[in-house]
Amino acid sequence: MNAEVCELKELEVAHFEIREVLRCILHTIIFHRALGLIRPKGIDCEHFEITYVQCGDAEVEKKIEEKIDEFINKTEKHPNRKSQICLSFYEIKNKQSTWFSNNKVERLYWEHWYINLHVINPKSHGKSHHNKATTDLGGGALEESTSRHAALESSIREVLFQIIRFVNEKKDHLPSIPIQEGISFPYEITILSSSDSPFGWHTDVLKRMLQTGHPTMIS
Repeated sequence: MNAEVCELKELEVAHFEIREVLRCILHTIIFHRALGLIRPKGIDCEHFEITYVQCGDAEVEKKIEEKIDEFINKTEKHPNRKSQICLSFYEIKNKQSTWFSNNKVERLYWEHWYINLHVINPKSHGKSHHNKATTDLGGGALEESTSRHAALESSIREVLFQIIRFVNEKKDHLPSIPIQEGISFPYEITILSSSDSPFGWHTDVLKRMLQTGHPTMIS
């Protein structure tokens, strides 16, 4: 089964912006893959003039927060690098048993979303809010920080529109609605391996993703 792939525009983010940017993107994607009854909840970003929608499901929020924590820990160990998260949707199929094996369950991936972040100066802002972080800067640095922030906000909007365009245009690959609990199609979030270089990915990792159709996990 060939999975549809959406490679989202790369975003250049400061360390203190990671959590909010990933929340915005991950929740937006999952909201558009929601099933059945949900309780949409509008969220206003703290650092940006952007509002996005969550499904209002505690389990989804918990899973996303855990993966964001994992991602942030990785970026702290490997600062100033390009990093990638993959949100994959799949359906569960039972493999037919044979005389030498029992029934097995397998995941058939049908959609991958690649979120690309370039984390810069991971500790320069700490946990500061954007406005507070810029008050201690000089005139030139303040102007540069404000310009970068505005560019990032614009890029986040582009990513959100990219998500909406994809879900509206790509529908033929959607599987039948699963009979199971949960507010969305089954999904997993993985953090992909990066190269030792701060400016690229291992070529063999990309080749494996293209060949297998599902992501490689960091060990």
